[in-house]
Amino acid sequence: MKNSFFDSFADKAVYFTGSAGAFIAASILVLVWAGTGPFFNFSEEWQIVINTGTTIITFLMVFLIQKAQNKDSKAIQIKLNELIEAHTKASNQIVDIEDLTEEELDKIHKLYEKNDGFWKKQEKAESNPDDKACNYRYK
Repeated sequence: MKNSFFDSFADKAVYFTGSAGAFIAASILVLVWAGTGPFFNFSEEWQIVINTGTTIITFLMVFLIQKAQNKDSKAIQIKLNELIEAHTKASNQIVDIEDLTEEELDKIHKLYEKNDGFWKKQEKAESNPDDKACNYRYK
């Protein structure tokens, strides 16, 4: 499948901006800017150059980062859906749960907290005393 120009550009830009090279380049740019301060008598125009540049870059990066996050979230959802489909005991009723409102998600979360039933029974039936599975809860 062929990516659009924006998709291709965004992928490369996000990859580059997350690299050590980008950090080093940005650091050098700031050092050069700071080093030129005495030549411009630390004038307002000198300050506006860095302020304007960083504001524009930050504004554009917000959109690139959001695009990357959307792509990653979609890929993770697809992988989770595949895992749910592959597991015989998993309920596929919540496959598209990401489309619900925050309130609806809270209600389902509370149901899962209250309902020790199915999952606890399954864990007890299948548990191995030597199995040290880690069951962290994220809130």
